[in-house]
Amino acid sequence: MNTARIVVLVIALGAGGVAAYLASGYDNKPAPALPVAEKLPTVEVLVAKSDIQLGQAVKAEDLQWQTWPQSTASGAFIRRDSRPDAQTQIAGSIARVPLMQGEPIREQKLVKADGSGFMAAILPSGMRAVSTEISAETAAGGFILPNDRVDIVLTRRLKNPDGANSSTGGNDLILSEVILTNIRVLAIDQAPKEKDGQNAVLGKTVTLELRPDQVATLSASRQGGALTLALRSIADASASDGTPEDQALKQRSSGVNVIRYGVQARQLTSQK
Repeated sequence: MNTARIVVLVIALGAGGVAAYLASGYDNKPAPALPVAEKLPTVEVLVAKSDIQLGQAVKAEDLQWQTWPQSTASGAFIRRDSRPDAQTQIAGSIARVPLMQGEPIREQKLVKADGSGFMAAILPSGMRAVSTEISAETAAGGFILPNDRVDIVLTRRLKNPDGANSSTGGNDLILSEVILTNIRVLAIDQAPKEKDGQNAVLGKTVTLELRPDQVATLSASRQGGALTLALRSIADASASDGTPEDQALKQRSSGVNVIRYGVQARQLTSQK
């Protein structure tokens, strides 16, 4: 065997030995420990076990406890550590709004009926529920739904105010004015139906949420002419009667629209 082959053999054996040593040392080295995820504190909150519809009487089996991250649990949620008997305490309450499955239960969305009907239970203190007749023509084609906000317009016809005789009614005056603004619709007498891909309620009676003074206004106006409900946009439906927009509307409604001989004019009513 010549010298070159001996040198190559020695180098190969040395490299093999070094590789074996390194491999042996790596195998014996302990694997690095993986970081342990910190366990977030949790609480159990009361949620809807299934969908709860508007006006539905809530039963204990409609509710369940669910684990919830403590950092995201609102103070309005019902917690098991503070109210362990909440399921039985809430049983019998009426849902003021629809609740979805898994949605946390809040006291503001429920009301105790205490033997009263649903409407009396959900009606805010100091308010009254009053019904009046409607049609598709006077209720935005049936697209007014419960919890929508509307303005109420009174339209009256005065027969021949100048005393002229007319068989065609051409001398009649048609007066219109906004009598109530931003009124909440409590109910429509028929269940929602699908119409042209949108929810519509085709009813003959609408129930409105009114203050006592508004009840008198509506009752008197109902005897004096035809009422029309004007649906308000969602953008301003939450505005109160005291907003600048509604105050301006009230000032404008102190006058009436007069249609005479097919031409619209405006007359102001006296202010007391």
